[in-house]
Amino acid sequence: MSVSVDPTSAESTGNEPPEALRPHAEAAFAGELAALAAQDDRPRPARWKLSPWAVATYLLGGALPDGTVISPKYVGPRRIVEVAVSTLATDRALLLLGVPGTAKTWVSEHLAAAVSGDSTLLVQGTAGTPEEAIRYGWNYAQLLAHGPSRDALVPSPVMRAMADGMTVRVEELTRVPADVQDTLITILSEKTLPVPELGQEVQAVRGFNLIATANDRDRGVNELSSALRRRFNTVVLPLPDSVEAEVDIVARRVGQIGRSLDLPTAPDGIDEIRRVVTVFRELRDGVTSDGRTKVKSPSGTLSTAEAISVVTGGLALSAHFGDGVLRPGDVAAGVLGAVVRDPAADRVVWQEYLEAVVRERAGWTDFYRACREVSE
Repeated sequence: MSVSVDPTSAESTGNEPPEALRPHAEAAFAGELAALAAQDDRPRPARWKLSPWAVATYLLGGALPDGTVISPKYVGPRRIVEVAVSTLATDRALLLLGVPGTAKTWVSEHLAAAVSGDSTLLVQGTAGTPEEAIRYGWNYAQLLAHGPSRDALVPSPVMRAMADGMTVRVEELTRVPADVQDTLITILSEKTLPVPELGQEVQAVRGFNLIATANDRDRGVNELSSALRRRFNTVVLPLPDSVEAEVDIVARRVGQIGRSLDLPTAPDGIDEIRRVVTVFRELRDGVTSDGRTKVKSPSGTLSTAEAISVVTGGLALSAHFGDGVLRPGDVAAGVLGAVVRDPAADRVVWQEYLEAVVRERAGWTDFYRACREVSE
């Protein structure tokens, strides 16, 4: 079955439920991936669906010789993407490092989709992630009935990727307990996963690699051991370097999410997007955009991802309870919720910023009033 292809709808791969709320990248962008594969005549590493050049084009966007337009999935320095892709073509694993909200998960998913055609081999790191999530587990009914055997073994996503020569993702690696993190050392250095219960091992076949994401500025972080960190090539994903770049990212993602939720497009919504982005950047940087006024920073990260969430929530408010036009009152509550994480300290920071900066800024009167209303 096929449907029209845009950034939020694509040909069904058989793995997506009908009208999936959030299709996997390989399903959502199946048309673009197919177009790239059809015109990709460059060398491909073993078991890669696309060449490194085509993978980078898929992430960064561009126009193909036949006129097909590939939408950008990542807006940022081209060299960062090229280094990430070339790393996956070697025997070193890739670590995407950055503060929360810098699109680490988004980039890792799209890299896996473009390289292996499957982004679902995933280990989600948490404080409770067990060793079995990275190595393997057991079907205890089979284990009790017949003892250790291949039939009783439950492979992890990492083991499956090793056996099939695919890309596996480990999200939030620094949230995983240190002793569990270190189970990756043998896998990444020897490309082997021992199964001592069976006296066997699983050797990675060509095409296998691992993408991990991590940040070192959030709570609940476990530092990576030096031995494990050496097994990765680390690529740092920066925050957008300009207001316009961040506005473009937010507008693009809000549009994609809005279409997936059947929300109407917001006429002239770019003004409110720019306002939200400006507020987040100034509070994040501790200084206004003109460099004249220093401001205090709240405890939250105020990332691009949070700006996308605030604007998407505002779009839903304007669609269902307004006139469909994104206005200051639609985003004010979302901005307050993003900024004031600590009710005591952050509220003081927000009030000072509101009175010293927002109140005095030309053209921001409606936004100031809307923020005052939800802050009281």
